[in-house]
Amino acid sequence: MQFELTASMMCANYGNLEKEVRDLEEGNIDSFHIDIMDGRYVPNFAMGLHDMRFIAGATKKPLDVHLMVEHPNNHIHLFLDNLRPGDTVYIHPEAEYHPSTTLQAVIDAGMIPGIAINPGTSVESVFEMLRIVKKVLVMSVNPGNAGQMYLPYVGKKITKLLSIKEDMDFEVYWDGACSADKILEYAPKGVKGFVLGTTLLFGKGRPYGEILANIHQLKF
Repeated sequence: MQFELTASMMCANYGNLEKEVRDLEEGNIDSFHIDIMDGRYVPNFAMGLHDMRFIAGATKKPLDVHLMVEHPNNHIHLFLDNLRPGDTVYIHPEAEYHPSTTLQAVIDAGMIPGIAINPGTSVESVFEMLRIVKKVLVMSVNPGNAGQMYLPYVGKKITKLLSIKEDMDFEVYWDGACSADKILEYAPKGVKGFVLGTTLLFGKGRPYGEILANIHQLKF
């Protein structure tokens, strides 16, 4: 079964970030997930523009940039100017007055447009944007911190998105508290990719390549 795995780089060891990127790349990670937080839209500061720029220069793998910032349109070109065609940029619709304008800037720059949906955000409230984006990142935890507990009611939202994704031409991705049982349940249903953090990938004392191979060998 084909599904994508992306590494949540806010969980990486920043004592040697270059080695982390190299080890993940050699371990066959599919992409690098970059969580940008401004301390306003979410109650935390995480990665920044320089972190993203460094990782972009250290790998040829795609980047998935998750903007957890207020009014991303004010600074969107700072990020787009340091990315490559084919990278993904997710915004939170609630963070912008006119999210479709920001998404159009992403499209015009040759990037893949995406939206991230918080646990408390309904599919109905973002329905029209589903016609614009190519990726929908479903947050199974409230955004802002790693290591949170999965919120079970998010599963029904994923089921609803999966039922309309082909008609509206987008893919569904999972972010937050991603365990092996969630991949086993939702990959066969059509979730395209999973963001891996401390639950499955980081801080395990094992080579990343071994962990990623074990995930791909799960018995569906």
